[in-house]
Amino acid sequence: MERNEFALQMQDVTKRFPGVLANDRISLDCKKGEVLGLLGENGAGKTTLMNILYGLCQPDSGQILVDGQEAQITSPLKAIQYGIGMVHQHFKLVDSLTALENIILGIPSKKPLLDFAPARARLLKLCEEYELFVDPDTNVWRLPVGQQQWVEILKALYRNAKILVLDEPTSVLTPAESDQLCRAVRRLTDEGRSVIFISHKLREVMEITQRVTIIRDGKLIGTIPTKEATQKKLAQMMVGRPVTLVRKPRPVIDKKEPILVMKDVTVNDDRGIPALKNFNLTIHAGEILGVAGVDGNGQRELAECIVGLRKPSSGTITVRGQQITNVTADPSFIGFIPEDRQKTGLVLDFNVSENLIIKDCKRAPYVKKGILQYPAIKKHARSMIKKFNIKTPSGDVKARTLSGGNQQKVVIARELNPEPVLDIASQPTRGLDMGAVVSVHDTLLDERNRGAAVLFISAELQEVMALSDRIIVLFRGEIMGDLDGGTADVSTIGEMMLGQGSEVGA
Repeated sequence: MERNEFALQMQDVTKRFPGVLANDRISLDCKKGEVLGLLGENGAGKTTLMNILYGLCQPDSGQILVDGQEAQITSPLKAIQYGIGMVHQHFKLVDSLTALENIILGIPSKKPLLDFAPARARLLKLCEEYELFVDPDTNVWRLPVGQQQWVEILKALYRNAKILVLDEPTSVLTPAESDQLCRAVRRLTDEGRSVIFISHKLREVMEITQRVTIIRDGKLIGTIPTKEATQKKLAQMMVGRPVTLVRKPRPVIDKKEPILVMKDVTVNDDRGIPALKNFNLTIHAGEILGVAGVDGNGQRELAECIVGLRKPSSGTITVRGQQITNVTADPSFIGFIPEDRQKTGLVLDFNVSENLIIKDCKRAPYVKKGILQYPAIKKHARSMIKKFNIKTPSGDVKARTLSGGNQQKVVIARELNPEPVLDIASQPTRGLDMGAVVSVHDTLLDERNRGAAVLFISAELQEVMALSDRIIVLFRGEIMGDLDGGTADVSTIGEMMLGQGSEVGA
């Protein structure tokens, strides 16, 4: 097999949606045995282009060639028949089914009853071959998020994918899991398979790809060999301006009023195992407290118990002296940006205007005598769309039609209006491009500077260090360190993330 042969060619692909030209005569190609990076801001058209490749929507014009032959990809089933697999940014798994059941779901069978034995054997062989280990018989909802990612990849490999699209595959992975994924990708390309790698993590793109294609605002900007690129050059091509993550100067807030106080809080995870143990924490007005740690060490439970989505088994939680333990927090009191914008942050089949007033849907002027007042709702939406630069044709389109970055902007706009005294931002930049990341950071800094207390949870250590006034490091539900955000160093935090050392402060 010649590696200079094209596995895939997309030529002059155009796709329009009402009010949006998502793809404007975009062309790209991917060679056999190659990892092609695909970069662009949220809403640039990357996902639309890949959805066309996977048969989830049809182009208005253009051509797709697989192995040099024109392909008519009218559905995901057709894509699979052409040897195309796609791992979506937001997993397409049935939580109540096992890993094995998810992997074989939808595969036609000539037998009236499924024979799981050969399927399990084949899955275990794939797990070993690519070092993507999962328990076939564990329900997906019980699997750590990294292993859920493995299930999605294994599902595509089980179907003999020769061209694999990975959409933000490392956004939910730990550094060790990201390295594991990179090894698996290299093994795939060594076998002659092709991978399209969509990511906003430029360091990973530089490490794993051979070429990079960049699109912006639905147009092709160019394709360059990775060896000729730099992170700075790629970022500028992607967003059209220089973008960096640096610690920005911020005013000193003299008044350090305690806003959130947690005393001896114990809360269980979904398995009934303590995720936080006798947990104590105070966050002050005008302070961003960053939470560092490998995913799965109590971060999600910490956020959910504060807002009332998860009940502590012991301890107390107060916000500005008000007891909120075991109650749903007043939505005007606390702003909550959840880690999963699609499952928890939005009602995807509601339109943008409706999503923007969910917290206030029982309050004037959005309701009168039990009837929603759509003129007021739409007026509010227009204001929020402009203020937060939400890219949408109008407030009338469904939230599911927006890009991930613009979906996140809808959540942020809703949760930070009106001005809460406490903001909880859990993985608010996950899956966002660099420009959107900077926008989220600026918004949280604005909240801090007006005197709000901000709890900022992120798996990205770089942004925790760039944004936080204080940093706590979580390991197995306990605080391993409480550090000054301006002087904390990567090595110290990294050691604490692995459970080494203890510098518990406030």
